Amino acid sequence: MAATIVERPASKPRWKSRLLLLGPAFVAAIAYVDPGNVAANLTAGANYGYLLVWVLVAANIMAVLVQYQSAKLGLATGHSLPELLGKRLGTHRRRLFWVQAEVVAGATDMAEVIGGAVALNLLFGLPLLMGGIIIGVASMLLLALQSSRGQKSFEYAIMMLLAVIAVGFVSGLFVHPPETGGVLAGLVPRFEGTDTVLLAASMLGATVMPHAIYLHSALARDRHGFSEDPAERTRLIKITRVDVVGALVLAGVVNIAMLLLAASSLRGVEGTDTIAGAHAAVTSALGPIIGVAFGIGLLASGLASTSVGCYAGATVMGGLLKIRIPLLLRRVVTLVPALVILGAGIEPTLALVLSQVLLSFGIPFALIPLIRLTGKREVMGIHTDSTPLRIAGWTSAALIVGLNCVLIVLTVTGKS
Repeated sequence: MAATIVERPASKPRWKSRLLLLGPAFVAAIAYVDPGNVAANLTAGANYGYLLVWVLVAANIMAVLVQYQSAKLGLATGHSLPELLGKRLGTHRRRLFWVQAEVVAGATDMAEVIGGAVALNLLFGLPLLMGGIIIGVASMLLLALQSSRGQKSFEYAIMMLLAVIAVGFVSGLFVHPPETGGVLAGLVPRFEGTDTVLLAASMLGATVMPHAIYLHSALARDRHGFSEDPAERTRLIKITRVDVVGALVLAGVVNIAMLLLAASSLRGVEGTDTIAGAHAAVTSALGPIIGVAFGIGLLASGLASTSVGCYAGATVMGGLLKIRIPLLLRRVVTLVPALVILGAGIEPTLALVLSQVLLSFGIPFALIPLIRLTGKREVMGIHTDSTPLRIAGWTSAALIVGLNCVLIVLTVTGKS
């Protein structure tokens, strides 16, 4: 790959030139506020109040760490995580790895299309199947923007949708603030039976997203290019750190706001185990304006995240199989499972929560190779992870794998 150097615009102040380099992390951050997050967080808040606030806080800290490592990998090597794995795995293992990654990407895409369809149903009364088709077509238009106008235009469009999502889900807290004591108590790690472990796994799977781990390395590399100058790479990595922290803190605030909104306004309310029921309860408790904002936030979440998910799937396929198909064709193919579920009349919220549990099991397959690669000097050079960063990375991976193992044991044994 030819080396490209990102020049600092001489006519602009340094802070403005750095601001213009932000963006890739905000695209990746969309994965952290998708409809799967909405379903998992609302269910947790409505059923268990502030009990699982600590899960979101921990998951968001892990997300900042993981996305920074992914972006750094792309900038330091000039290759995406899937590309590096494709070079190191044998043919058979590479294909198996791709299969699991595609299953995870499929679960992601299904959740995002379903969430967007639910939003259209809530806002306009459209049938779910028709809503799914509209979300699919709209996401094609968004992907066409990326193809015709370049990555920067795509990033700006996604950032605007992220702002809409933030307003949609945070606004309710200004009308009905959460209890300070309850929030502080929710920061203490604990569970209350099998169902809370299932929800924690779902929330974790919805927050630390495998496809975002694969994608961010490509986003950062494609936006900034690969420089042969170590000093330039160091500068870009420092800017990327700001990009990641800003984007993921915003996503974390939105996620926690969802749970707090449900805990403060929906606790014990009948029917809040579904997004539609939660929307009705929010509208009843906080007024129609907040209800509409909630629906618009969910719609923006579904539209933005399904476009990013499709982009991630193409990155994984290209890196592991060296096969590239047009993004719009991929969009059509991956739309089918979600439309089948919507057409079959399966309860959308249940499908969303279960899809997030599946994502949680896919995290180690992306996270462990990432930590191994960013810890190798022969791969990263002077940008190799420091010892504290490696320890934090392996600790995150151990916690995620451990939570999944506990979930399996509790589910199989039927203990609560």
